[in-house]
Amino acid sequence: MDKSFFKQHISQQFNAELEDIIKKVMTMGGLVEQQLGDAVTAMVEGDTALAETVMTSDYKVNALEVEIDEECTHILARRQPTASDLRLVIAVIKTITDLERMGDEAERVGRMGLQLLDSDRREAPMDEIVKMGQLVREMTRGVLDAFARMDTEQAVRVAQQDIQIDSLYEAITHKLMKQMTASPDAVPRLMDIVWATRSLERIGDRARNICEYVVYFVKGKNVRHTSYDQMAAEATGDRH
Repeated sequence: MDKSFFKQHISQQFNAELEDIIKKVMTMGGLVEQQLGDAVTAMVEGDTALAETVMTSDYKVNALEVEIDEECTHILARRQPTASDLRLVIAVIKTITDLERMGDEAERVGRMGLQLLDSDRREAPMDEIVKMGQLVREMTRGVLDAFARMDTEQAVRVAQQDIQIDSLYEAITHKLMKQMTASPDAVPRLMDIVWATRSLERIGDRARNICEYVVYFVKGKNVRHTSYDQMAAEATGDRH
């Protein structure tokens, strides 16, 4: 964790509190990244034990979200932070919300995998799904690194990876729809794959959100609902 972006306070306790919540965010993010990788592996390989592990480990992510949120609430009440300190706490609260939802989506991928037959896996575009899962996990790892260092340039680069993820999602969905048209009996199970890839696409969206929070903290700019070019322009502006 890069501490250079922290504003140093007279109160060492305040510094310690801020560092502690960032460390816990990184721990939470690491759990989500592992959950995501395991979920994709479980779905593609039909590993029921691994899928069960993904589904039962989600409580760890949820518990960390509650713990971090409570610490942020206490900081807001006790320290009454302003300027960059306030932006940091807000960015953390928003980030853990998205990480928790990313964990939920990963859990859904694992659960969908439990319902597939081996024949479904042979017929589905699993190579593309594996690639999509790898890209989503890479994006998740990248945004966590950007968050740890509050690196706006990396945040912009990571956010742009969502374009490739969206493209893969559309291609996979198109193939699955063609298969469902040709084999109506397989529609219910193939729809599980559609929902699983939709969850992967949503994880990419959540990761982009976290990229936006990094820009918000460092630059004081709200870049939600902006283009990638606008986001990049704000990320290179002056810090507030």
